[in-house]
Amino acid sequence: MARVLVLTGDAAEVLDAMYPVFRLREGGHEAVVAAPTTRPVKLVVHDFEPDCDAYTEKPGHRLPVDLAFADVDPERFDALVIPGGRAPEHIRTHPDVDRIVRHFFDHDLPVGTICHGPQVPAALGLLRGRTTAAYPPLQVDVEQAGATFVDAPDVVDGAMVSCRGWPDLPEWSRAFMRVLAKVPQRA
Repeated sequence: MARVLVLTGDAAEVLDAMYPVFRLREGGHEAVVAAPTTRPVKLVVHDFEPDCDAYTEKPGHRLPVDLAFADVDPERFDALVIPGGRAPEHIRTHPDVDRIVRHFFDHDLPVGTICHGPQVPAALGLLRGRTTAAYPPLQVDVEQAGATFVDAPDVVDGAMVSCRGWPDLPEWSRAFMRVLAKVPQRA
């Protein structure tokens, strides 16, 4: 089965981070969580409430981390997932993130982005000419990065699968698992 790197950090949305990890493991794949350091990351809960124009944020679970970004050898992974929340705006400037993320795009390997996750490849110039979903208020950011924004739960552009946020995770997961199934199996 595939070995999938989940690239995250503090303030990732709890469902955006944990749902893919559990779904990948349920499907028999190895999900390896990487963050700036190996201490558990502090996840947050984003919820939509009628008296709030955006979303509210509350403390969530802690997610164990397997590898620090500096220790990631992207050659050892078949796919990448970048969960949303506020983590992408912070990790996109980490010195090792460019090296890691660029590897998956350069080798046309599966990349899944959820909610704010497209902020990472956008910051690296990797969305130019692609089609992607994202948290809807990021439409202008995605378009400024040279991509076409689609407001849908499971946008597939080659090996890249994206969605708007945690309410889309069932559709996103099915699409990502189909793309992942096309990856040659490791010996």
